[in-house]
Amino acid sequence: MDLKKLANALIPDENVKPLEYYEELYPLRDLPKGAEVTRLAPSPTGFMHLGNLYVALANERIAHQNGGVFYLRIEDTDEKRKVEGAVEVIHASLKYFGVAFDEGADLCGNYGPYYQRQRAEIYHAFAKDLIEKGLAYPCFCTEEDLEKTREYQTENKLLPGYYGEFAKCRNLSEEEIYANLAAGKPYVIRLKSQGDVDVKHTFHDEVKGDITVTENNQDVVILKSDGIPTYHFAHAIDDHFMRTTLVIRGEEWLSSLPIHIELFKTLGFRLPKYGHNCSIQKIDGETRRKLSKRKDPEASLTFYREQGYHPEAVRTYMMTLLNSNFEEWMLKFSDKPLDEFKYSIGKMGKSGALFDILKLNDISKTYMSKLSEVETYDFLYAWAQEFGSEEQKGYFADKEYMLKALALCMGVGGKKRRKDFICAKQALQTVCYFFNDGFKNAEYRFEKQTVKRILQDFAAEYTYADDCSAWFEKVKAVAAKNGFATDMKAYKADPTAYPGNVSDVAEMLRIATTGLANTPDLWTIMQILGEEKTLARLQKAIDTL
Repeated sequence: MDLKKLANALIPDENVKPLEYYEELYPLRDLPKGAEVTRLAPSPTGFMHLGNLYVALANERIAHQNGGVFYLRIEDTDEKRKVEGAVEVIHASLKYFGVAFDEGADLCGNYGPYYQRQRAEIYHAFAKDLIEKGLAYPCFCTEEDLEKTREYQTENKLLPGYYGEFAKCRNLSEEEIYANLAAGKPYVIRLKSQGDVDVKHTFHDEVKGDITVTENNQDVVILKSDGIPTYHFAHAIDDHFMRTTLVIRGEEWLSSLPIHIELFKTLGFRLPKYGHNCSIQKIDGETRRKLSKRKDPEASLTFYREQGYHPEAVRTYMMTLLNSNFEEWMLKFSDKPLDEFKYSIGKMGKSGALFDILKLNDISKTYMSKLSEVETYDFLYAWAQEFGSEEQKGYFADKEYMLKALALCMGVGGKKRRKDFICAKQALQTVCYFFNDGFKNAEYRFEKQTVKRILQDFAAEYTYADDCSAWFEKVKAVAAKNGFATDMKAYKADPTAYPGNVSDVAEMLRIATTGLANTPDLWTIMQILGEEKTLARLQKAIDTL
């Protein structure tokens, strides 16, 4: 059989050039010794999973801490999954969390195009070469044919796939091939596997360590009927010509590793290092399962932006999942930038990383507490402009007023910073009582008439000019007038002698003024609100009792 003639008949691409041309076009990168070339290669579906950030951070850290390159490649071979604007979503999402690409899709770079559909010429060149060498062939099997094979294999408990006796087009004669072509039958190009499933060997996985890999014997599709490559074929060629040295990817790709090893070997390419990281999981009741984009809103990176988690807090939390020694480092060097942490692929977990929203919230509280009120203002302002309601945007009309509210809620100037803020959405809900008096009051713990008398008595005595000490003396006076204990020792000695104590009176005033039973210092809140607003809120509470 004239294999060169067959290759030209099967892949009539006039743009194809000699293989040497591509080797010269994409030379080895001039990088420092030990530098790695890593990549993120998502499909353009428009959805960015937390797992994408997990893998992106690992690849970015490994590349950048050793003077390497981290690039973005868009694997758009499946046209059905493509969503308009998806690449912009990828860039915006990762940029928000401080993950920067050196080159790639919609960026500069000498190893593109970085969209796989724009690289068809290169794939065709290598597919033709494999056909000419007798290492690939056309397959005319229909979907119905393949389904019958699958059913037979399932019924007889055989290894599924297209191999051996089930590879019906593997040994078609020249006459049969050209007859099928003349009849206009659609076809794909398959790899003629040289593997043997009875042969196993040890493979070093950069994350999991030494694992056993069985040779591939599947005649996998390398070019689909539209001439577009499958993921397997495209990724091997692209990782070679983009000079990728290390591939970190999800453990779901472990089953494809034998195929990829054979493809690199058959194509004559050096195999990059592979590390298969474990999936991100969560506790669901009494079971542990993989984080799901269908079930779990926190699986989407959009969730963290919409809630307004500070990107550095999320990045810090992700590092605790990525490297087992990160938390120890963070405790010793809490004030150092994250990029100073020496990331190690060997410290990645070998079992599933457990996602814990409570731990993220704790890290986020700690991070937010370290910001100044001005930094917090800027962060909340930016979030409100993109995700906030019109009412929340209005909170920023008076900057000085908002800064006072934030300083109080954060404990700025106090002995210890408060850790009340988790994310922007929650923070603005926390300070909303400074801007909106339409809140629903928390439940008073005393009879309405008692609360009403106390609010009336305090409103009659309140003076904005009072300092904190004078203000508190008036609170105590109101408490005493209504039979409440002002001496906490006396109250504790015999609590049944009083209806309550001065703290209970302060709580009533707090609920009337803010709607909340627990807030920062009430005197300062009233100072920020001002006399008119404070008295108006007290009166409104009195009128509703």
